[in-house]
Amino acid sequence: MGVEGPVLLASMPTVPALLLGRRNDVLAWNPLGHALVAGHLAFTDPDDPATRPNQMRLLFLDRHTRELHRDWADEAASAVASLRYVAGQYPDDRALAELVGELSMNSREFARLWAKHDVRLCSSGTKRLQHSQVGDLDLHHEVLHLPDSNGQRLLTHAAAAGSAAADALALLA
Repeated sequence: MGVEGPVLLASMPTVPALLLGRRNDVLAWNPLGHALVAGHLAFTDPDDPATRPNQMRLLFLDRHTRELHRDWADEAASAVASLRYVAGQYPDDRALAELVGELSMNSREFARLWAKHDVRLCSSGTKRLQHSQVGDLDLHHEVLHLPDSNGQRLLTHAAAAGSAAADALALLA
């Protein structure tokens, strides 16, 4: 893991952010990013490869994460299309192939979406969330690809200034 990601995370305490590996493993998150997307997991889970969360597994196999997304079907379709994009960039990645196999075996929705062969890089948009502690949030997300990082990227979430979502993020912080 490069130094850039964790340094950026620490410097953005009011922006929910996660450092993701190319297979969507959560390599690190800042406290607000953790509280937003995975407060039901231990903050230290990304530190240990044995407990490291994977966003694809969470999205398709974790009830809490599924309930977090108000537009789960759209989120799932975008996530699978992005994973297909990554698979095209790293065709010899055995761990990625194993992840696809695991998800295909354990989630009919994932298998159906994977079979559609939709490929696209989803690097920004709106996430419509229903957070158990602060309610509905409409957040803009950006994915920043880190140079020379073997596919690592920083996922950030932001609310419009003065919006209800901004107030909710302040409460969550």
